Amino acid sequence: MQGVQFKLISATDPDIFQERLNRFVESLPLEALLIDVKFSTSQSGSQTTYAALVQYKSVEEWKE
Repeated sequence: MQGVQFKLISATDPDIFQERLNRFVESLPLEALLIDVKFSTSQSGSQTTYAALVQYKSVEEWKE
């Protein structure tokens, strides 16, 4: 697919992770479509890392 872009967002604190994800989604232009969001966690010792891969695409504005 042409024009598809990806953004990887991660953090070790769930609140910071959520804030980063929300901030990124809110920063997308109105002409952007969220195609998919993949979420995962990984454990290293006692530390958990939260990650999301956001797939989005810019499209033309709808005109009537």
